[in-house]
Amino acid sequence: MEVRRPVAELGARAYAIQLLSDARIPFLVGGAYAFAHYTGIYRDTKDLDLFIRKDDADRALKVLASNGWDTQSDVHGWLHKAFWDDFLVDLIFASGNGITVVDDGWFEHAVCARLLNCECNVPPAEEIYWSKAFVLERERFDGHELTHLLLKAGRAFDWPRLLARFDRYWEVLLAHLMFFRFAYPADRDIVPEWVMRDLLSRANSSLAEGDWDSKLCRGRLLSQVSYQVDVDEWGYEDGRAWDESEREREREQEAVPAASGSYGAH
Repeated sequence: MEVRRPVAELGARAYAIQLLSDARIPFLVGGAYAFAHYTGIYRDTKDLDLFIRKDDADRALKVLASNGWDTQSDVHGWLHKAFWDDFLVDLIFASGNGITVVDDGWFEHAVCARLLNCECNVPPAEEIYWSKAFVLERERFDGHELTHLLLKAGRAFDWPRLLARFDRYWEVLLAHLMFFRFAYPADRDIVPEWVMRDLLSRANSSLAEGDWDSKLCRGRLLSQVSYQVDVDEWGYEDGRAWDESEREREREQEAVPAASGSYGAH
């Protein structure tokens, strides 16, 4: 599947994989390569996406830099970039909205693959689905990849884990599952009935709850640019900033029991 790109570019991608493998830095080959692994659909790509924990991404950037790559760190706050001539490798450790952070779960459920003539791992299909679900930009919408991924790999999905990933963003998952049901009416059973009933039950309950008290625009978690007007001109609170504060509050709450336990152990 790699023949569509210049040989030198494919060689640079394989070189990056080999360097990080030799340095024993854990990473996952994502993007078009992982999508092709699960679906058999090859999407030509101008870069190599490697998903990696933040601390490992920092180490990886140093390894590449010491081997002749030009590097850029913390681009947009969620990835590093490395260049071999005009060939690009992205070291991705989070998403633009901060929700889909690369954590241990990505690696615990990773899948072995052989790509670019290298033995490597690709992200779990569930994490790919989770991360792509929030990409609803004007210039990029990954909905067709989500439906194809679900069609080809959905019967093996760990649905409880996927539901836990979406957590309070369950409405985003429900929306994409409805797109799937529309696109493939003969394959609706790929999504377990209990999943649909659970999500639709939540949606039904939300009708009884009515409107939120806060005038939020959570569309900012799906497209920061497209929903800027809501904040700048229409009087909506930035749902992206609100969500960041909620995640920070949750992290602080999770740290309290751990700190208390450590104190009591002495």
